[in-house]
Amino acid sequence: MLKVKVAPSILAGDFARMGETVRKLEQCGADYIHCDVMDGNFVPTITFGNQMIEQIRPYTRLPLDCHLMVLHPETRLESFARAGANLVTVHVEECRDHTVQTLRIIKNYGMRASAVINPNTPVEHLYDCVEDADMLLLMSVHPGWGGQKFIPETLAKIEKLRDFCVRNGRPDLDIEVDGGITEENVDAVIEAGANVIVAGSTVFRSQDMRWTISRLRGV
Repeated sequence: MLKVKVAPSILAGDFARMGETVRKLEQCGADYIHCDVMDGNFVPTITFGNQMIEQIRPYTRLPLDCHLMVLHPETRLESFARAGANLVTVHVEECRDHTVQTLRIIKNYGMRASAVINPNTPVEHLYDCVEDADMLLLMSVHPGWGGQKFIPETLAKIEKLRDFCVRNGRPDLDIEVDGGITEENVDAVIEAGANVIVAGSTVFRSQDMRWTISRLRGV
């Protein structure tokens, strides 16, 4: 079984104390820092950009996992590489027929590369990315804001994607799931085949972040 990793989303954190926030997440056992970048166009919400990544980079040794919910992500890759991003995820819905090419450009900048689909996009749209991706992400809520409930149909999509990876020579490919994951439903997400768990509200509302991060690993 693949090692399960937890990527708390700083979207649910205190933007005024973000350096301190990412430092605490590392101390509490997080594996990644998940950074939800929104431009107000691909999704209605505006969050932050490469400047935030640059500012928090000195506060943690953890990989910065940057999910770009933006138009024309290929035009922003160099700035995120310079800012210190370790992994960049782009949306199939925006990149369309040049998703694989975009993944290769991300790698050329020295970062790991991932592709993501929204809940209404068939999982088959990720299949072409399996050979080139370092990770694949399934949204289990509609992107744009935190605190939504997990969409149960995501479980079947995780199973299909994991099965495709196994049958096509990538059994160990990381599958990340983002949205509405809690201590109560995480076991089903892991059992379906996901091994990277994104959680924002669940972690930041916890009275014991260390315990919650451990629980999100299925422990």
